[in-house]
Amino acid sequence: MVMTTSASVSADGQGAPAGDGTVTDRLVEANERYAAAFTEPGMDARPVQRVAVVACMDARLDLHAALGLNLGDCHTVRNAGGVVTDDVIRSLTISQRALGTRSVVLIHHTNCGMESLTEEFRHDLELEVGQRPAWAVESFRDVDQDVRQSIERVRTSPFLPHTDDVRGFVFDVKTGRLREVSPA
Repeated sequence: MVMTTSASVSADGQGAPAGDGTVTDRLVEANERYAAAFTEPGMDARPVQRVAVVACMDARLDLHAALGLNLGDCHTVRNAGGVVTDDVIRSLTISQRALGTRSVVLIHHTNCGMESLTEEFRHDLELEVGQRPAWAVESFRDVDQDVRQSIERVRTSPFLPHTDDVRGFVFDVKTGRLREVSPA
């Protein structure tokens, strides 16, 4: 099965998928084909490389391909911006303390949508739905500075016993290259 990174869009330009059914229907059908040829990989949840990767959820980032990783090599934690939030610390804590990871790789990227949002987004949501979200937007203007902040959040977390191998990078969405960001 070949999967592409671009979605089909209807002729009306509304973002609805071309063809029959919903996107979710097509994903479930693809899973049926996948499951028909699936063999149990014979591994547990402990990453072979003992690394956790925290990255942006941007659909342009194919982390396994970009980092030369295979199934079972790492834990991957993704969110908008790849920022280190309390929930990311929760996931990293479980990854390290229960599942043996020792290294953390942080990956932000160029042309990130989080660079154009502000905390005003929360205010707009409150006006629309009548309730302000409890979470922060965590937007940023300087991707390198946000990587440095993320490194610092990981390194200073009291919950993480392994903070000596924490490195941060910016992935260039035009070239596919990683650029390392020096910590503060």
